[in-house]
Amino acid sequence: MPLFLDSVLLFGRALRQAGLETSLEQTLSFARALDLVEVGDREQVFYAARSFLVCRREDLPVFESVFNRFWLGIEDKPTAQQLPLAPRHDLRKDRKLSVTYLSARAAASDTEVQVADRHGTYSAEEILRRRDFSRLTPEELDEVQRLIRDTTWQVSRRRTRRLIPARRGAHVHLRRMLRDAAKFGGIPPGLRFRDRKIKQRPLVLLADISGSMEKYSRLVLQFFFSAAQKLDEVESFVFGTRLTRVTAQLRQRNVDRALEDAANEIVDWSGGTRIGESLALFNRQWGRRVLRRGAVVVIVSDGWERGDVSVLEREMRSLYHRCYRLIWLNPYVGQKGYEPRVAGMAAALGYIDDFLPIHNLRSLRSLSRHLGELPSRRTRLPVSRAATNLL
Repeated sequence: MPLFLDSVLLFGRALRQAGLETSLEQTLSFARALDLVEVGDREQVFYAARSFLVCRREDLPVFESVFNRFWLGIEDKPTAQQLPLAPRHDLRKDRKLSVTYLSARAAASDTEVQVADRHGTYSAEEILRRRDFSRLTPEELDEVQRLIRDTTWQVSRRRTRRLIPARRGAHVHLRRMLRDAAKFGGIPPGLRFRDRKIKQRPLVLLADISGSMEKYSRLVLQFFFSAAQKLDEVESFVFGTRLTRVTAQLRQRNVDRALEDAANEIVDWSGGTRIGESLALFNRQWGRRVLRRGAVVVIVSDGWERGDVSVLEREMRSLYHRCYRLIWLNPYVGQKGYEPRVAGMAAALGYIDDFLPIHNLRSLRSLSRHLGELPSRRTRLPVSRAATNLL
């Protein structure tokens, strides 16, 4: 039995080296479960191992390949449809349960899942999370784009004025009570209630795609695409010398087509910066339509303004009073010693609720948590505190 337990522990190690997140506790639970199944029945052992050691659906092919190699010595992996119906292997014929342990001599076939040693993948991903977007290599850029698209986004919720049926609430649902009374001889069986519906706040995204933001703007569009795919009410705009709405383009499911169509729509990419005039057009043409129902506005820009700074200040004041919360993301906030000294950034700072970084993956993940934890009422953060928040 000690040899058998050693084999189970080695099997757990093999799964971890293949990239599965299998803990020691899961491995020991699988070992205890073997007392409850017929050890000589390959199918029972397979499903017991799968139920305890696999946490994600996408890990199933890798798990099946490791299981066949480790316990049965099968070099050519069957198809997924054949695995559950594979011939039973009498493990009792060999009490030692000989361990093949990912034999290196196996020649991978075209249909076989390649089991690579991904030990240490987490540390590599952690390095990418901290690396500044402007310093990424082309290979790292592809991986970061995938991680941005996989980010989970959430926005705080609000109570609407619309009343819906509820088990408990502040309002009696008279119509439903009268309907119940008609069914039960004129006497309703109990009280019925209504309460205010809770919905996600609308999210409005505006990104600076001027020349000074060129190193970050393409990844910012990846962020916009990811949020548009995972949230219900998202409006996306970009601006340089003019304002462009890209909401419809970023709602497409195919990321390459969505970003290509958005790029084709933008005519002032990597040009000058007129933040004030772009915000004026947004407030005049789109504000009433997209700033409804307590919208959260997120502006991504470094604050370099080549137009009239007084226009920027006036439009920021108007935007601040029309939205629920105004968040400004600046990629340089993540750098040590940064101070918002440029004229445009200094003019806008007095009308910003949260002044946060957007220079790496870690700052994006922190932004996702921040959006989901916004307070029910607007509270101003001191700029000195907001500038260092979420770093």
